[in-house]
Amino acid sequence: MNSNPSISLIRADSYELESLQNHVTKLLEPMGGMATIVKKGDRVLLKPNLLTGARPGKECTTRPELVYIVAKMVMEAGGKPFLGDSPAFGTAKGVATASGYLPWIEKLNLPIIDFHGQRYQTLGQEFNHLLLSTEAMEADVVINLPKIKSHMQLTLTMGVKNLFGCVPGKMKAWWHMEAGKDSARFGQMLVETARAINPALTIVDGIIAHEGNGPSGGEPRQLGILGAASNVFALDLAIAHILKVDPSAIPTIAASQRLGLVGDLDSISFPLLQPNELQINDWRLPDTLMPIDFGMPRVLKSTFKHFYIRFIKEPMSAYL
Repeated sequence: MNSNPSISLIRADSYELESLQNHVTKLLEPMGGMATIVKKGDRVLLKPNLLTGARPGKECTTRPELVYIVAKMVMEAGGKPFLGDSPAFGTAKGVATASGYLPWIEKLNLPIIDFHGQRYQTLGQEFNHLLLSTEAMEADVVINLPKIKSHMQLTLTMGVKNLFGCVPGKMKAWWHMEAGKDSARFGQMLVETARAINPALTIVDGIIAHEGNGPSGGEPRQLGILGAASNVFALDLAIAHILKVDPSAIPTIAASQRLGLVGDLDSISFPLLQPNELQINDWRLPDTLMPIDFGMPRVLKSTFKHFYIRFIKEPMSAYL
């Protein structure tokens, strides 16, 4: 990651296509535009937040209009975009369909895939056995497209947490169990996942965000911002500052700072708007925070592990 990261922040109040196209173009200008990130022939994974199709209209997922604009820009740069995710429940196509994606992806004939995993070495030693999406790891370029949301287990979910979608579906449940009630360990695992995936670009959808009891049980919030960076850790820190949320309360940001992947806000350059210019005072966090392991009693965890060994057939020893 860059030692002196740069983050583009702008005001954006609409998903209307022409306006959105102009906003994303402006957002990427300080980085040299999409052609600096994507080269001709590159296979480009677009990784939106496809959490659930159960609450359409509640802004639980990245808006398809943003994905459409980014995919079009990738194509214009000569890249070959495809859409992928690994929802905890359902399929990527099922959640995308319920979230209104189909008309947009059909316009561009954009492939949509579910992720499959294999083991990859991580940069940190503690999680050097992560099971990650083959499709994400083997893409030439990964563009991360998260939604800004409050989160009942992690306080906020932004760029780093969105890359947990590159862990195949059943493995997400395992990591929730493995981390137990240790939010610092879970945060570090998410950071190591993000380091391994290493997105070339993260564009965060904060035009309409999701506040309160997220990631899916809250309500839409007109926030009116877009942010972009090559350094996903720095971008998350800037968004936390905009929402006036203590970075130390967000396990992913705390872990990225602990590991030296991002400093404080003064170490980041902002060629467009400054975070202070976008700050709000009344962002709603969850009413209460839930344990990362969902508060499962020990007997249920034991049953889960037995089920995991028998049916998922991934050797447990690798995750102990």
